[in-house]
Amino acid sequence: MRNNKKIYLDYNATTPVDKRVVEAMLPYFTENFGNASSDHFSGWDAREGAELAREQISNLLNCKPTGITFTSGATEAANLALFGFCESNRSKGNHIITCKTEHKAILDCMQALENQGFEVTYLEVDSEGNIDLKELENAISQETILVCLMLANNETGLIHPMKEIERIVHQKGVKLMSDITQAVGKIPVDVKKLNLDIAVCSSHKLYGPKGVGALYINKKNDVMIGQTVFGGRQEKGIRPGTLNVPGIVGFGKAAEIAFSEMEADSKNVSELRKRMEVLLAEIETTAVNSNKSNRLPNTTNITFNNIDGNQLLRRLNKLAVSRSSACTSNTINPSHVLTAMGKNKHQALSSLRISLGKNTSLEDIEFAVSEIQKTVDQLKTATV
Repeated sequence: MRNNKKIYLDYNATTPVDKRVVEAMLPYFTENFGNASSDHFSGWDAREGAELAREQISNLLNCKPTGITFTSGATEAANLALFGFCESNRSKGNHIITCKTEHKAILDCMQALENQGFEVTYLEVDSEGNIDLKELENAISQETILVCLMLANNETGLIHPMKEIERIVHQKGVKLMSDITQAVGKIPVDVKKLNLDIAVCSSHKLYGPKGVGALYINKKNDVMIGQTVFGGRQEKGIRPGTLNVPGIVGFGKAAEIAFSEMEADSKNVSELRKRMEVLLAEIETTAVNSNKSNRLPNTTNITFNNIDGNQLLRRLNKLAVSRSSACTSNTINPSHVLTAMGKNKHQALSSLRISLGKNTSLEDIEFAVSEIQKTVDQLKTATV
């Protein structure tokens, strides 16, 4: 029976690898296993697989393949980009602008850059999670060298107006970097149209393997990123080391599938999310966060007021849901995203992120809401 099964609703944390992706990867473990830097037939075969993947990813992002540098994930890509760019451009200024609701992969880098003498401005957000574009414009000074703002928030799904942000930033002669990780594969992401200077993303968020990501550098915009990791000249020296060819091939295949199926998948999960939020609204004292803003089609972040968040999460043992991003979910601290949006500690701790995927069904949604309703009712009764 369905009640004996567990439902995965944490697709923003990671996704299952598509079987077609696994099939594409397998030969590169056993047959085309060569080092992509080796100058013989085995290396050539491996290199060919990696370059095909570079084309597939650039096709999804609408950029040239030469703009893609492979990394171990978005976190490493962000580190390479931020430290490489800021140090190389220090003579032009030492000021960076970001936002309080960025992913920890960005915020932790910002803290480290502050320790190195850079000045960082953290933009405030409103109750929906939106930044004030006028505040952004006013924050840019003669010393500003970079603005770093994510395209879509990993906890609430809120989508920043990146094209408007780009106009403001580039009119001031400043470079723009964006963490596009949560958006890629869920909504169209055209880095050329957005005119991003730097972008980072990960394979495992779009049904590809873990341990591989990409750093996009817009070479037409004269972006200079210095080398921060040493040991070889692979990936133009930006990210030296033997290429993870099976992972890269899988990333490329996942990008190819997303390019052809994303529109249909997004429409389906959007309908499921709408249905789920209608059902969740029937639970008293609930509030969907960022519900008045443009959001990813698969993401719901909902606060259960006057409920013990720890008990709620523990009792929902048939559902894979989370309270924040996966990198911080093992801590008991409230979400920095929700607190920046004005939620108090109790509200932030009693909020759940529910993120749907292409394997999610209407039956999954109905079962999940039933489990949540039952658990909330039990917790309310226990406190009476």
